[in-house]
Amino acid sequence: MDTKWKRFSQATITKLIVFIFAVACFSGAITPLFDAYVTHSTDFSILNEDSYYVNSDFINEITPIVNNLKKITSEYQNEDYIVSGGSLSAEEINHETEQLFEEFADTSLSYNPKLSPAENQVIFQRDYADRIARIKDQLIQDDLRDYHSIMRELGQYKGLVYYAKSGETVFTNSPSQSAGYFKSFPAYLTLEGYDQNVYPSDIQSSRNYGWLQSTMDEFGHQDIMYLALTDQFLNPRISEWKENKTLMDNSLRQIGWLVMGFFLAFLYLLWVSGRRPGEDKIYFNSLDRIYNDINLLLCTLLIIAEIGSLVALQQMKLFEFVFPVTFIIAAMGLLLVLAMVKHLKNRTFLRHTLTYVVFEKLFVFVKDVYHTGSTAVRVILVVIAYPLIAGLTFFMFPLTIGFACWLALKKVKEFNLLQAGVQEVKEGNLNHTIEIPGDSDFALLAADINHITDGLSQAVAKEVKSERLKSELITNVSHDLRTPLTSIITYVDLVKQETDPEKMQEYIEIIDQKAQRLKLLTDDLFEAAKASSGDMPVNLEKIDIVSLITQGLGELDDKVQQQKLEIKLSHPQEKMFVKADGKLLWRALENLLSNIFKYAQEGSRVYIDLEDADNEVRMTMKNISAFALNVSAEELMERFKRGDEARTSQGSGLGLSIARSLIEIQNGSFQVDIDGDLFKVTLRLESLA
Repeated sequence: MDTKWKRFSQATITKLIVFIFAVACFSGAITPLFDAYVTHSTDFSILNEDSYYVNSDFINEITPIVNNLKKITSEYQNEDYIVSGGSLSAEEINHETEQLFEEFADTSLSYNPKLSPAENQVIFQRDYADRIARIKDQLIQDDLRDYHSIMRELGQYKGLVYYAKSGETVFTNSPSQSAGYFKSFPAYLTLEGYDQNVYPSDIQSSRNYGWLQSTMDEFGHQDIMYLALTDQFLNPRISEWKENKTLMDNSLRQIGWLVMGFFLAFLYLLWVSGRRPGEDKIYFNSLDRIYNDINLLLCTLLIIAEIGSLVALQQMKLFEFVFPVTFIIAAMGLLLVLAMVKHLKNRTFLRHTLTYVVFEKLFVFVKDVYHTGSTAVRVILVVIAYPLIAGLTFFMFPLTIGFACWLALKKVKEFNLLQAGVQEVKEGNLNHTIEIPGDSDFALLAADINHITDGLSQAVAKEVKSERLKSELITNVSHDLRTPLTSIITYVDLVKQETDPEKMQEYIEIIDQKAQRLKLLTDDLFEAAKASSGDMPVNLEKIDIVSLITQGLGELDDKVQQQKLEIKLSHPQEKMFVKADGKLLWRALENLLSNIFKYAQEGSRVYIDLEDADNEVRMTMKNISAFALNVSAEELMERFKRGDEARTSQGSGLGLSIARSLIEIQNGSFQVDIDGDLFKVTLRLESLA
C-alpha cells in the first residue's frame, strides 16, 4: 500500500510540474507577441522584408506627404487664395446650401410652389443671403485650418526636401528646383505629368505601394512634384526598422521554443489526464462535474477575458502584468480543457453535456408519459407533437408529410397483422405467432396475445401429460399393490385347505413377506404424498454433512458388502456444514443410497463427491446402473417409475420422488442426470461456516 501511494504521489507531483510548465510556456509565448504587436507596433511580416523601403510603415508615412503636397498646390495654393474663397468648389457650396433650401421650402412663407424652381431659387438667395454667406465663411475657415495643419505637418519632418508645382503655384523648401538635385539623395520620388520615378525600386515591392501609386495618379498632366528623403530622415527610421526586425527574429525563436515546450507538455497531460499509475480506469474530480457545453462556454469566455485584459493592459501601459494575467487565465483554461479530455477518453463527452441531459430527461419524460399513459394520452401527445415538429421543419414540409404518411401506413399494416393473427387463434391454431417488431402498442398487444396462446398450448400439453401420468400412476399403483395382494389371497386359500403344519408354516411366512411388501408400498406412498404437500415439519439447523454421510455408510456397510460395491467418498474439508433438518436429510440420503443398492451394477464403484460452491454445498452421487436406463431423467423422477421397466426389482418407484421433495422443503435443489448407464444425482444445500 505504501509503494502504491508513493507512486501515486510521485505521479501527481509530476503532473503538477508539467501543468505549471505548460501554462508558463503558453504565457511566455503570448508575452513577446504582445510586446511586438503593441509595444513596437510591428508584426512577423517584417522578417520577410529585405529593406526598410519594403516596410508598410514607409509607404504609410510617405503617402500622406504626397497627398498633402498635392492638396497645397492644386487646391489651397496660398492663404490669400483660401480667404478669397478660391479653394471652395461649386459642388461643396451646393451641397451645403441644398439642405438650407429644403428648410426654405418647408418653413418659409416666401416659397411659392406655383413658381418655377429657378424663381424660387432667386427668392431663396435673397432671403437666405446672410446664412449662405455664413456657410461660405465657415467653409473658408475649415480650409484655413486644414491648410495650416498641413503646413505644420510638413514642417515637422526633418530631412524632408520637396518641390511641388501646379500651374503658377509653387510650394518648396528646396534650394534647387532641378530633378537631378533630388535624385542625388538616398531615396526620392519624381513626378512630371505622367512620368513617375521612384527610387529605390524596392519601394514598388511593398504590399502597400498601391496606395502611394493611386495618390500619385491624382496629379494632373502639368503638375510637377519632387520629393527627396535625406539621411537625416531615413537613418533613424531604418535603425528602428532594423531593431524591430531583430526583435521579431529573437521573439520568433523564443516563441518557437516555448510553443514546442507547451505542445510536448500538453501532449503528456493529454496522455496522463484522469489516469493513475498501473490503472486503465478514468478518475474524475469535482471540476470534471461541470457539463462539457458549459465548459466550452467558459473556455470561450476565458479567451474573451484574455483579449480584453491585453487591450486594457495596453491602454493602461501595464505591460509587466501581461505574463501573470495570461498565466492565471491559461491555467484555468487548461484545467477546463483537461476536464473535457477526460470525458473524451471515457467516451462520455456528449452524454456529459447539459444539452444532452435536458433533452434526455425531456425525451424520457415524454416517452414515459407515452408508454405509461392511456391510448388517449398517447394520441393527444401525437396530436400536439406533430404540429410542433411540422412548424419547426417548415422548410422541409414535404418530408414531414411523407414521414407522417409512412408512419400511418405502418400502423395500419400492424393492425391488419394483429387482426389476422387473432382470427387464426380464434380458429384454434394455438401455434400461430403474431410477428410485429418494435415496442409499439400493437407490438405489445401482439406479444400479450402470443403469451396467451403459449399459455394455452402449455396448459393443453400439461393437461395431456397430467392425464397420461394419472393413467400411468393408476396402472403402476394397481400393479404394485395387486401383486402382493394377489399372493396373500392365494396363500390364504392354501392355508385354509392345508393340513400339513410344516407347509402351513411356510405359507404363513410367505403371507407375512407379502404383507410387509404391501405395508412398505403404502408407507412410501403416504410419505411421498406428505412430502410433496409440504405438511412435514422442518427444523433447520447446522448439520455436518460429512459426518452424516460417513455415519450412514457405516450403518449400511452390510448392504454395501452384499452388493460388492466400492464407495469413493471425496470431500475437501473434514467438516462441511449445511443448513438442514438432520432427520429429513438422512431420510433423503437413505433413499438415494437404497436406490443405489437396488439398481447399481454389482461389483461397481459408487462416487460421492462434496464441494463447497460459494454459499452452498454441492453433493454428487454417481453409479453405474445394472439395468439399461432407457428413460429420461424427468420420467425417472415420476412416482412409481423405475429404471427397471420389467418391474422385477423390489423398489416402489417412490424413492427419488420422496428424496427430491425432502430436499426441496429444506430450501435445497435436487437434480438427476443420465448418461447411458451412468446415473448421477446432484444435491445443493445452503452452506454454513
